[in-house]
Amino acid sequence: MHYAISTTWGPTDVTRADIPFVFAASALQAGDTVFLMLFHDAATIAVEGAHQKMIPFGPPPRFAEVFAHPNAQVMVCKPCAELRGITESMLVAGVTFGGMNDFHAQASRPDAKPINF
Repeated sequence: MHYAISTTWGPTDVTRADIPFVFAASALQAGDTVFLMLFHDAATIAVEGAHQKMIPFGPPPRFAEVFAHPNAQVMVCKPCAELRGITESMLVAGVTFGGMNDFHAQASRPDAKPINF
């Protein structure tokens, strides 16, 4: 199965920011593929070095696991990032800029289940 996940939660609520990554890590562990789109405040999670400082209350952090997994594609909303002064060169390796059209394409796949956090 393929999961198209979107989220807006970032460092303003670290536990909520981690939940989509926990779900993504569980899906990847089950052999599924994941597309994770980071909108709004979530764009800051993908800045190199940021997620290592984010410690959720309760679930263990799963950010690095998802960023590094070969069956996960993580994309950051380009306008969301640019408004925050984030450039593509600042992102975790493998993470790219994109937009709603990219999320729509992933969510429209016949094997996809869209999920929003």
